[in-house]
Amino acid sequence: MGMTIKKDDTVVVIAGKDKGKTGKVLSVSPSTHKVLVDGVNIVFKHKKARSQQEQSSIIKKSAPIDASNVMVVCPICGKATRVAHSVIEGKKVRVCKKCTGSLDKEFVKVTKKEAKKVTKKEASKKVEEVQVEEPIVKKSYGKKTDGTEKKTTKKTTSTTKKSKETTSSAE
Repeated sequence: MGMTIKKDDTVVVIAGKDKGKTGKVLSVSPSTHKVLVDGVNIVFKHKKARSQQEQSSIIKKSAPIDASNVMVVCPICGKATRVAHSVIEGKKVRVCKKCTGSLDKEFVKVTKKEAKKVTKKEASKKVEEVQVEEPIVKKSYGKKTDGTEKKTTKKTTSTTKKSKETTSSAE
């Protein structure tokens, strides 16, 4: 199974100790199903001096994280999204599930234009729907539509009957 995450994608971590962090993918390893994200999963490496001229040190570096723990961030809508595939100009392209914008760099301009067209169409449809809506009718509570008032009866429970009996016996 191929990986939907590629080098130079912006991703957000959805699970683990770095949940919520975003970063750029530095490398992808499909055989181990891991990705290396800048600033995520920081580990400390203790480097021992091999000669007297070298100095021992503690180095911070990013360690690989499983690809299932990250989601691609769409460059168009800016949201973390799942990846779909579609054919644009005869090529299979990774596409955002939320806004149908392209995640591949070459096709971003093409899909941005399409996304703008779609949003303009949706906006014009919403405007038409607002104009077509019926006028707001005020609802009256407690009155029937023919002008007579509705009579409400209160149900008495056993506790209210008991409290009435105790008040009448106390008098």
